[in-house]
Amino acid sequence: MKIAIAGGTGQAGSQATLVAQERGHEVVVLARSRGVNLVSGEGVVAALEGVDAVIDASGSGAKDDPTLFHESVIRSIANAKPPHLVVLSIVNCDKASDYPLYAGKLAQERAAEQSGIAYTITRTTQFHEFAAQIWRMGAVGPIHFSPRMRTQPVAVREVGARLVDLAEAGPVGRAADFGGPQEESLVEMVRAYAKASGVGRFVIPVNMGGSFGKAQRDGLLLPTADALHGFETFAEWLGRKYPQN
Repeated sequence: MKIAIAGGTGQAGSQATLVAQERGHEVVVLARSRGVNLVSGEGVVAALEGVDAVIDASGSGAKDDPTLFHESVIRSIANAKPPHLVVLSIVNCDKASDYPLYAGKLAQERAAEQSGIAYTITRTTQFHEFAAQIWRMGAVGPIHFSPRMRTQPVAVREVGARLVDLAEAGPVGRAADFGGPQEESLVEMVRAYAKASGVGRFVIPVNMGGSFGKAQRDGLLLPTADALHGFETFAEWLGRKYPQN
């Protein structure tokens, strides 16, 4: 197959690229660094010529409006009329759409559904790398804060494989959610990351406000009962990343 990957240099996209190449597929990476602007549409139609499927694993930047970004990306892809679009979304993004990132993913899903292209949407939980992201984002001087959150993190490598599986299988509309093997506390994940990585500083739990914060604490962002699950636990990922500790 010839598979194009939007955001193919990002976390999930780069893993999907590696998996697809390992399976012998021809891969086209859609990224600005490769001369393709997914927001403006520049270079997209030419890049998608002859593809069998497009995986949209793109992510908005810090200065982007996530909703406008994802709607623009889907519009650019739809203009090329590929036979199959696979969209990477977030588990239960519709239950916390007051948070801009989740609102953007929900808009991405709706844009795919209305694009006129045969599509597959899969929602996944946070990646194991989420703990390191929260560690950096929650820094206030020497102090680090972490939201209280029930989460079921998944290995990004397994997410990449899941995306390629779906591209190979053909359009199914809404696919099963995909999460990690077990529930975790985000606060404890951040503390474990800080210890294993050697920074080892104090982490203070906080409650996020609004429906997003409530969804975090109440477990509304956990995968559904019929979700599929990856195999690598957060502890296993941490041990693999920091074997010396």
